[in-house]
Amino acid sequence: MTSNPDYHPLADRMRPQSVEEYAGQQHILAPEKPLRVAIENGRLHSMVFWGPPGTGKTTIARIIANSCEAQFISLSAVLSGVKDIRAAIEQAKQYRDVYNKDTVLFVDEAHRFNKSQQDAFLPYVEDGTVTFIGATTENPSFELNNALLSRVRVYVLKSLEIDDIKNILLKALADTERGLADQGLTLEDSAMQKLAEIADGDARRALNLLEIASDLSEGNRISDELIEEVLSGGGVRRFDKGGEAFYDQISALHKSVRGSSPDASLYWYARMLDGGCDPLYIARRVVRMASEDIGNADPRGLRIALDAWETQERLGSPEGELAIAQAIVYLACAAKSNAVYKAYNTVMSDVKNSASHEVPLHLRNAPTKLMKELDYGKEYRYAHNEPDAYAAGEHYFPEGMQEQHYYHPVDRGLEIKIAEKLARLRSLDKEAKNK
Repeated sequence: MTSNPDYHPLADRMRPQSVEEYAGQQHILAPEKPLRVAIENGRLHSMVFWGPPGTGKTTIARIIANSCEAQFISLSAVLSGVKDIRAAIEQAKQYRDVYNKDTVLFVDEAHRFNKSQQDAFLPYVEDGTVTFIGATTENPSFELNNALLSRVRVYVLKSLEIDDIKNILLKALADTERGLADQGLTLEDSAMQKLAEIADGDARRALNLLEIASDLSEGNRISDELIEEVLSGGGVRRFDKGGEAFYDQISALHKSVRGSSPDASLYWYARMLDGGCDPLYIARRVVRMASEDIGNADPRGLRIALDAWETQERLGSPEGELAIAQAIVYLACAAKSNAVYKAYNTVMSDVKNSASHEVPLHLRNAPTKLMKELDYGKEYRYAHNEPDAYAAGEHYFPEGMQEQHYYHPVDRGLEIKIAEKLARLRSLDKEAKNK
């Protein structure tokens, strides 16, 4: 790398200057798409770009400002406060008074601003002093105020495709003004493929790696071996332990298990481990899956999940991780039932929304003489003394409350047998009540 004070990284130099130069995001920037039309016609509106790093959020904001001949002011929510916001607003007012032109106020990492900082933008977005463009890697629904969200349009940006990354690399190698053309570099096809894959949808990452490789190259050839050397410093795969990618991936794992896909379940499990996720967190979630989605259709699933958790705690990596993988595959292949999960949620809702009914006297314990005199436990029927150890016709709900059926076994796995037994017991109840 150069020590020249005028030096700019390759990723910055290769930043697209127009929509035509921009790679990817065709779902919002293809011809006739609303955002593309707005840019081409110079129509400004406040917006938020939500997507992974390196997908071009800052670049699109600059293109919009340029197309509308608007002033571009950039703030970082990591480094700025309310004082900086006020200074930017004052600058926008002066620009409007002097030049009668708009200002695009771009806020990077907008989710890092707290509520009061976000509220500081509202009156100036409302009166048109600035066109607000925020960039965030986190879900705006959770991280941005409703008041701010109601004044902007959210555009979702996607990770760039491998072909998009390859095109960006080729442009950088061929560009004579901003790129690396003056170095006469050649990038082997296999090396380009590896760079495009390891960039993980992030154009900035791809260009940074290419620049490092160009600095390390001897002669004008960038080989597979050189790319391996560049990557030897550690993994670069995208994974945010506390962010959107984290929760998206655990959701994908859970839904793959629920959908009985052992292969997809293993894939998402491996992705999370590869990204640095704590295996104990995954083990805890696997226990949840065993209860929520397998339940009594195969009660062994819960025991297997708990055993995997314990194995991870006792042995650590890699033995524990293999045990968790075993549990994940078992649960994915097991019979599925959410009957207990649904019953639990329903009864919790009923209890929260109904009166606190007294326990019927016959179900109360009577350890003292006074309690017995008050008829605690009187007329209780001890099930083991009844035929088939079942007190047919007995009522276990509070007095005045009709019997409820919360648990409805599914016709899969062990719950087939459970349903048959419950049906037989309910027929005995019906016979007892008709006597």
